[in-house]
Amino acid sequence: MMATTTALDPDFPCSLVISIPLPTFRLASSALRALQVDMELSPLVRRSFSLEPTQPADGGDETTVLHTHYKATTDRMLRVAVNGFMESIGVVLRVMEELDVDVLAQAEEVAKASN
Repeated sequence: MMATTTALDPDFPCSLVISIPLPTFRLASSALRALQVDMELSPLVRRSFSLEPTQPADGGDETTVLHTHYKATTDRMLRVAVNGFMESIGVVLRVMEELDVDVLAQAEEVAKASN
């Protein structure tokens, strides 16, 4: 996971982009749909999502990065919103880890490779 700051907006001067790489487009799209359902509760915070396919530098399999763009009126509002997001993405990722066939198959491949 990676976080970066973005250009300033005078109405929402505090901003952050959280980038989460996921192994497939389907998983990234599922995470996006699960997270989009919950709207930001405060009008002082704006959030948007985007997906970006990426090719690792080592030539491995293509992944998809889920970018979450936050803008807020104050640092405190940004922190509160991001804390809530981290809890939500944690739940989404744990569900994927436990129930998704692609994630289970990838975990088995990693376990076999390490033996």
